[in-house]
Amino acid sequence: MTIAEIQNSFDAEIANCESLSQLQELKVKYLGKSGALTALLKSIKDLAPEERPTFGAKVNELRKRMEDTFALKADELATKEMTRRLREERVDISLTSCPDRGALHPVTLIENRICNLMIAMGFEVLSGPEIETDYYNFQALNIPYDHPARDMQDTFYITDRYLLRTQTSAMQARVMERKKPPLKIICPGKVFRSDNDASHSPVFHQIEGLVVDKNITLCDLKGTLEYIAANLFGPQTKVRFRPSFFPFTEPSVEVDLTCSNCGGKGCSLCKETGWIEVLGAGMVNPYVLENCGIDSNKYSGYAFGIGVERVAMIKYGIPDIRLFYENDQRFLKQFGK
Repeated sequence: MTIAEIQNSFDAEIANCESLSQLQELKVKYLGKSGALTALLKSIKDLAPEERPTFGAKVNELRKRMEDTFALKADELATKEMTRRLREERVDISLTSCPDRGALHPVTLIENRICNLMIAMGFEVLSGPEIETDYYNFQALNIPYDHPARDMQDTFYITDRYLLRTQTSAMQARVMERKKPPLKIICPGKVFRSDNDASHSPVFHQIEGLVVDKNITLCDLKGTLEYIAANLFGPQTKVRFRPSFFPFTEPSVEVDLTCSNCGGKGCSLCKETGWIEVLGAGMVNPYVLENCGIDSNKYSGYAFGIGVERVAMIKYGIPDIRLFYENDQRFLKQFGK
């Protein structure tokens, strides 16, 4: 090919070049080791000596023109490619719809509801350590060393002295040692027991209530629980006490509420009894008062422990406590309305 033919061919091809990859192929075709211009330079040896300088100058001039053209075309194609990518790969940051909003967990909803009810009644909200001493978790609450609750199968022991608290009742002794009556407190928080099935979890939430003052009776306890039940499940809810035993209360009671599902008529949820067991309570054992430096002849008190998950299961009709902790968005979104 002559210089003119190479130049015309190059001008036509580079004008139709549309990508950097095509441009590189074109560069190899004309300026590579086996390129058209390189072959033209090799042919100089076949010319007469007097023609070689002029021919060589023209070839080098064409090479310089090609190199400049390649550089300009590369810039043009790079700019074009960047413009295309910015157009096609851009991220749309405009707000087209409102994203899903977070919501409180059903256990948190119930805990907050109960705490707000108690605050409205003049209760003070306190919190205690989750890693508790054996003394405050058991001994101070009149739970002797041979009590079943101390069994390694029921309690998570860290050392002989320290354990994961099994109840927020441990705050009773801590508060009564530090403050003297009148006392009116609730202690919400996590508790830990070695148990795991559809109705029990190794980690769950409890709200412990404690009132100590002069002339406190079982009627005061029932009135408090009736207020809580009416506000949680409706004014038609009734409260029933059944005799029971807890080492830190005397007398002790199991507290039943009329079934929120059937209104007390009897259904599968309440096993046809019309009642559902909700919590344990009782009058503070005089031994516990004396152990904390409070005169049991002058003061009396009541205490109750509410399982938050238990209340949530009853209120929302949830059959398995494990649903609270599986983080299934389909389940949790039901409570975010």
